Amino acid sequence: MLDPKLLRETPELVKASQRARGADEGLVDAWHAADSNWRSLNTKYDLIRAEQKNLSKAIGPLQGKLKGGDSAVQDELAQLMQKATALADELTQLAVDRDAAEAAANKIMGGFANIVDADAPVGGEDDFKIIETIGTPRDFKAAGFEPKDHIELGELLGAIDIERGAKVSGSRFYYLTGVGALLELALVRMAMDFATKWGFTAVIPPALVRPQAMEGTGFLGQAAVDVYHLPADDLYLVGTSEVPLAAFHMDEILDGRDLPLRYAGFSPCFRREAGSHGKDTKGIIRVHWFDKVELFAFCDPKDAAAEHANFLEFEKEFLTALELPFRVLDIATGDLGMSAIRKFDCEAWIPSQSAYREVTSTSNCTTFQSRRLRIRSKVSEGAEYVSTLNGTLMASTRTIVALLENHQQADGSVKVPKALIPHLGMEVLTPVAKRI
Repeated sequence: MLDPKLLRETPELVKASQRARGADEGLVDAWHAADSNWRSLNTKYDLIRAEQKNLSKAIGPLQGKLKGGDSAVQDELAQLMQKATALADELTQLAVDRDAAEAAANKIMGGFANIVDADAPVGGEDDFKIIETIGTPRDFKAAGFEPKDHIELGELLGAIDIERGAKVSGSRFYYLTGVGALLELALVRMAMDFATKWGFTAVIPPALVRPQAMEGTGFLGQAAVDVYHLPADDLYLVGTSEVPLAAFHMDEILDGRDLPLRYAGFSPCFRREAGSHGKDTKGIIRVHWFDKVELFAFCDPKDAAAEHANFLEFEKEFLTALELPFRVLDIATGDLGMSAIRKFDCEAWIPSQSAYREVTSTSNCTTFQSRRLRIRSKVSEGAEYVSTLNGTLMASTRTIVALLENHQQADGSVKVPKALIPHLGMEVLTPVAKRI
């Protein structure tokens, strides 16, 4: 949710942000009209309420004089009582109109995305800026063999079973088996070890949340088509643990001296992938369910940009430890999502596709989510909304794809990165004689 002051005092800034996102800037004028109507009705309500109070003060003394049987007093009291009744009726209707006007303004407000960062590239999905490229993709031709894709490697290693996943659950589902399952568990443990080293508190949050949590994080806006809903319980399956982590302190006032509060959440993630028809239909790059380790922080708004830079460095350190070649992108305004003002993605090289694909992402959401979730911090006088930041450290399926394909050998075996060996307990993943 935006700060109403921004809309009232700098409407052109909000319009410019809407244009940069490719969103409807007409919402600004629509909100101004609705807000003006609400404020007018609210002012009128307050004036009539004050008049009603003054009238009550005048009625009291007259009621005390009725014992004298003065007809003039009786007439004056009757007139005042009649006016009081009319004012009460008017107030009742004004309250209805005022509340309806407020609801209309709030509905429009809910349609605004966050104000984009002035430094974010302007444009759509393909207008990102490459910040840096780290590592060099392997020359498989020089190594004397053509790289296999993760599907073939997964079958050789007995690590991925897509056929049975589809049989049991449908397309875009899978089983991780044998070393595939162990590889995910090792990656989760490695990610959590890195996160705790950086000062994050490990959390396993619920994967089902109430509408307030999903709405509060901005996932019932443009992203709602990808959300699974359980109508019988009115609960949502999360597409990222960002949602329950953001709502962890919902309706709370935090001690500002404790900021930043950093959490690393591990959870299953569920996505309908409604807009991905025909994309990545084979393999486990784009699936309906995967596990993920997500970084999340609540911080002082003035520290948000620096914390965002920290998150990116954390992700780069993790991918470097996995010995993956990757590049860092500054995502364009039209591809930021509703809550973020700026987003950096890390894309790992996928040899079988000869392309970089997203494996991590980090976003600065400023106070957009905390306003919706009513999360503030206080040090002495007053309380202010905190900034929230999120970042994917390890998304199981895509990280597994990148590891298998980049570290494969000619015989179908896969070398394990040095940093992962202590967590996995093996240095090489070797093909199995027969699939289970």
